[in-house]
Amino acid sequence: MNTEKISLIKASIKSIPDYPKAGILFRDVTSLMEDPVAYKATIDLLVDTYKGMGFTKIVGTEARGFLFGAPLALELGVGFIPVRKPGKLPRQTVAQSYELEYGTDTLEIHTDAIVEGDKVLMVDDLLATGGTIEATTKLIRQLGGVVEHAAFVINLPEIGGDKRLQGLGLEVFSICEFDGH
Repeated sequence: MNTEKISLIKASIKSIPDYPKAGILFRDVTSLMEDPVAYKATIDLLVDTYKGMGFTKIVGTEARGFLFGAPLALELGVGFIPVRKPGKLPRQTVAQSYELEYGTDTLEIHTDAIVEGDKVLMVDDLLATGGTIEATTKLIRQLGGVVEHAAFVINLPEIGGDKRLQGLGLEVFSICEFDGH
C-alpha cells in the first residue's frame, strides 16, 4: 500500500480524550473528511484494494460506513446498500440484534437489497469489537449474499474485533491502526 497516503490519512484523524466517556481515546474520522486530500486518499486506497474483485454490492453500516462505502461503490460501479437502525428504511426489512457493552442494538437491511449470490463487501469507518459487522454479516448471509471481506478506515486491534470477524470467515482490511480503546 501507499505509505505516503496512509501517513496522510492517519495524521488527519484527530484523537479526542475521554469521549464519549472517561478512559476512552476517541478516533474522530470526521476530521479526515474535513481534509479533501486525505478523504480522497482514503477512497483511492479502498478502490485500489478492491477493484477487479468482482463485488456486486457494497454494504455500509450506519452511519459513517455510508461516508466511505457510497463513494467506493460509485468508483467500483456497483450498488450501495445501507444497513440502518430500526425504523429508518422504508421498504420491508430483516433485522439482526447484537450485543453492546451495556445492552443490545439492532440493525436492518431491505429484504430485496441483496439477491442470492451477490458478492458483497462491507465497509465501516472503525473496527473495535466487531459486533456491528458481525450482525451485518448475518443479515447479508440470511438474504443469500456471499460476504467474505470487510474494510475499515481504522482498526483498534487491542479490542479484538479483527479476530472476531476472522472467526466468521471474513478477510479484514484496515487502512490504519491505532493503539488503545
